[in-house]
Amino acid sequence: MSDLVARARGGEPRAVARLVSYVENAPVGGGERLREVMAALAPHGGHAHIVGLTGAPGVGKSTTTSALVRELRSEGRTVAVLAVDPSSPFSGGALLGDRIRMTDHATDPGVFIRSMASRGHLGGLAWSAPQAIRVLDAAGFDVVLVETVGVGQSEVEIAGLADTTVVLLAPGMGDGIQAAKAGILEIGDLYVVNKADRDGATKVQRDLRGMLRLTDRTQGAWTPPVLTAVAQAGKGLAEVVGALDEHREWLRSSGTLELRRTRRARAEVEAIAVETLRARWSSVGSAGDLDALAADVVKGVRDPYAAADVLLAEESVAEAE
Repeated sequence: MSDLVARARGGEPRAVARLVSYVENAPVGGGERLREVMAALAPHGGHAHIVGLTGAPGVGKSTTTSALVRELRSEGRTVAVLAVDPSSPFSGGALLGDRIRMTDHATDPGVFIRSMASRGHLGGLAWSAPQAIRVLDAAGFDVVLVETVGVGQSEVEIAGLADTTVVLLAPGMGDGIQAAKAGILEIGDLYVVNKADRDGATKVQRDLRGMLRLTDRTQGAWTPPVLTAVAQAGKGLAEVVGALDEHREWLRSSGTLELRRTRRARAEVEAIAVETLRARWSSVGSAGDLDALAADVVKGVRDPYAAADVLLAEESVAEAE
């Protein structure tokens, strides 16, 4: 594993891809190979700028991601892209079609693109996304772009994963009241009105700025800019990259970058611990104890809290033995 990590850090795409595959195919909550990968990568992370791109389906996330890659590469920066696609709730499959709009970068050695299925995980990301980002960060990329599934108004998981969250909107996706709704329009560090060559782009930009003026902010806090772009034509992307750099500099100078990353690591550790506990509890339910306690609750013999106490007591005894 140390040799594989060394090759990944040396820029070998196949080594990076293998590490991401180990992460993606590990069981939820971890596995021996995943733990080995994370232990090997731990000393090498924390250098990349993690940028999340989110927004409703149809706003041009993949096109904007591709255009951002082109702009960042023109400045000599290396870029990794993690594009999350939805898994079908019926067949379990996923198209993984985001990379179709990024074929221009397929032969660029400074770009690594990986599609990942959500596998039923909610929030616009995949369960293994945090670990995959750790792989890409440790591999030495300057910027890691994370493109979400295409989320709704309350699916805001990307905000807890990225250093900078970019919310994409487009004209014709709804009236001005959308700008006042809680959820996705409250998480942005940067707002981009894409497809700005269409009618209504100026109104969307004005509505967003109005929403931001109503938000209470402490002195010295970051005020998200609202920019316009036409990603398909490559217009406005230099301004977007400039705003990303300004936000990262603010994160560093204000101490917010360390706070965000500590909060992110805390959530990751907690999620792993919860899934590990859930896996341990599955054996209790399969033994029939949980079914018996559920029957007692239905009959009124026990209330749900008392039944849970019995289950906890039995598990503690089992662990002691």
